[in-house]
Amino acid sequence: MDIEFEHLSYWHLLWGVPVLALVYAYGFARKGRALRAFATVNLFEQLMPGVSTRRQRVKAALVLVALALLVVAATGPKWGKTIVDVKRQGIDLMVCLDVSRSMLAEDLRPNRLERAKLELSDMLTALQGDRVGLVTFAGNASLACPLTINYGAYRLALDDVTTRSVSRGGSLIGDAVRLAAGSFSDKAKGHKAILVITDGEDQESFPVEAARTAFREQGIRVFTVGLGNPGEGARIPVEDRGQRQYLQHGGQEVWSKMDRRTLEEMAVEGGGACFPASTTDPDFVAYHEVIRGLVEARELESSRRELYHPRFQWFAGAGLVLLLIEMLMTDRRRPPAGAAALRQAA
Repeated sequence: MDIEFEHLSYWHLLWGVPVLALVYAYGFARKGRALRAFATVNLFEQLMPGVSTRRQRVKAALVLVALALLVVAATGPKWGKTIVDVKRQGIDLMVCLDVSRSMLAEDLRPNRLERAKLELSDMLTALQGDRVGLVTFAGNASLACPLTINYGAYRLALDDVTTRSVSRGGSLIGDAVRLAAGSFSDKAKGHKAILVITDGEDQESFPVEAARTAFREQGIRVFTVGLGNPGEGARIPVEDRGQRQYLQHGGQEVWSKMDRRTLEEMAVEGGGACFPASTTDPDFVAYHEVIRGLVEARELESSRRELYHPRFQWFAGAGLVLLLIEMLMTDRRRPPAGAAALRQAA
């Protein structure tokens, strides 16, 4: 019979049973030595006429067996299979993450890019079976992770993202949207969304037109998250010969500002929503809830699973019954038959 245990690590608690048995054995031995030192064997019956050593040992055995049963219950034993059909509903979500050097600006801590990666990692806990993919972009766009339900693989791809994840500098948001739209596994409309995470600075890649085409022709809703200060902006730190400096162009320091207008137009034309996080704390879990509310989920796949029935309650119940018996059981010796009548007659 196939048996599974939900918490195998709890088997180590069984070491407590022999340890407790040794404690009981030591206690009985010490009690015996103390009695022998106090009186001879002939006086034991007179000193403790109502105490049964055998009953005391039986009570100790009950505690030991009960402890063993409770440990087995804690391991979560399961047996007896049931085959069930598991249906999974969700949406397909392609994330387009800006990895241009402007995302190194530190108006979000530790910087825009690292903060986006942290928030995307947290969002995985709320996906509820959605398939998710990742496109990185700067001067060109690259598919870093195709649509997958394997969130572990997605997280590994996300951890590897840096400003060197694409071969060219710049910021072509439209190219990223077009690549993401072409990366879905089917042509059916609906149940699809693109989430663009960027500071909004685009170099004439026509992102608004790309969002409009994705929504009207393919039924893909486009959502945008704007990171960065839209007013003053922030400088872009760079390393030069081990020295921390700031990016310059024409002898002047470059200040990166979040282009909110472009992102809002993309969301409007793409049938989605714009989340202008700017320099406040972004909440990608809340953003995902909004996306889920606007994008209709569908049945993505179904599978058959073998489920084992939990049986821990049998062992837990038996252990508790033994403990109850031990509590109710007295260690007093039963008087011999007729002893009570003789005492009354006397």
